[in-house]
Amino acid sequence: MEEELRRVAGIVLGAPLTRRTRHELLFCFFGGLAGVAGFSVLVVLLLAGFTVSASIIGTVVGLLLLTVALRLSRRLGSLHRRLLRRCLGHQVEAPPKFQPGTGVLGRLDRRLRDRAAWRGVWYSLIKLPVAAVQLYAVTLTIFGLVDITYPVDWLLFRNHPAGTSLSPLVAVVPLPFVGSISVSSWLATYLAALAGALCVVIAAWLAHGVSAADHALARSLLGPNTMAERVSELERTRTLAVEDSAAALRRVERDLHDGAQMRLAALAMNLGMAREKLDDDDGVTVRELIDAAHRNAVDALADLRDLARGIHPPVLDNGLASALDSLAASSAIPASVTASIGPRPAPAIETIAYFCAAELIANATKHSFANQIRINISTERAGVLRLDVSDDGIGGADVTRGSGLSGLVQRVSTVDGRVDVSSPSGGPTVVTVVLPMKA
Repeated sequence: MEEELRRVAGIVLGAPLTRRTRHELLFCFFGGLAGVAGFSVLVVLLLAGFTVSASIIGTVVGLLLLTVALRLSRRLGSLHRRLLRRCLGHQVEAPPKFQPGTGVLGRLDRRLRDRAAWRGVWYSLIKLPVAAVQLYAVTLTIFGLVDITYPVDWLLFRNHPAGTSLSPLVAVVPLPFVGSISVSSWLATYLAALAGALCVVIAAWLAHGVSAADHALARSLLGPNTMAERVSELERTRTLAVEDSAAALRRVERDLHDGAQMRLAALAMNLGMAREKLDDDDGVTVRELIDAAHRNAVDALADLRDLARGIHPPVLDNGLASALDSLAASSAIPASVTASIGPRPAPAIETIAYFCAAELIANATKHSFANQIRINISTERAGVLRLDVSDDGIGGADVTRGSGLSGLVQRVSTVDGRVDVSSPSGGPTVVTVVLPMKA
């Protein structure tokens, strides 16, 4: 029992000396300042926007103020997530990117119905009391550290000859119902130092608790995991999946009609003409017709083979790693593949990953002027497949320009995946495709 009490006391009193406490106090300082500033600016913009838009004349100005507030809310959410990651190492996944509508009214409507931005507003409003506690923990630490130095300060600056009249020192103790301690002797400085040490210990545990609370608040309001957003995202991806399936069916129908069907029709005609010529003595004509029919049959088989390959590449039968090796071998730019895949993904996921790699290699060949392409496929964590395709080209790839990357984003989103593009001007370009292991 005594050993257990000693261990608990060591944990409680040793908390201010840990690295985690230093990071939590740093987070409390910057997070508290950002929380107070964000609350103040958002409240002013929102109140002004709602107030002005209530009048008919000021509706346009009020709506513009509201859109500015919602844009700022997203930026503040990104700032708080970055502070959590940099100071505490906590990763809060960002909500889906804002998807603007078409036209002025469409953009305004999307912005005003941006759920992630409104949840960011709620976070900033709730953040104010949290920020107050965070700044209080920092203040408690600062005054506590100052109070601890009082015995040394007295010896350095108050060591006067006997009989010298000096005003007493004041040790500030920002705890409830305390306020300050009057220090008029060297022995009294130890009381101030003890109070300062108590302040530092309390501040360490207060910072730990409020940091955990802030992390939970950010995860619930600044992350993507809300039922409404999930339903909205599922509706959007379902629509994309239906459109993608319809486009694929139309492509198959067109390829069959323009390719294999026409060749098979020509084959039937040639065979019919050859049958009519069988009774004639002109063997050359029959041979020519049979040769033409044979060519049509070979071409039709080739068309059907290409069509089947477009639906499901046969090379995937040997696994995704082998399929990517084949893609790299046929690339016009030297390409290398690094594969580290645990359990095999679902066939639909393998197909999407293969076509994504093929499209990215084609884009690099056309636009990047690269000398080397690197493909890395791995199982990042349980249930997630990660594909990285990078090149040392000129960069400048942008999803918003309507390139092949936008098509990849749509295809990947149908299985709840995502595409991240890093392509600064001058390169390098790194495209990351994250897919679930099961569709």
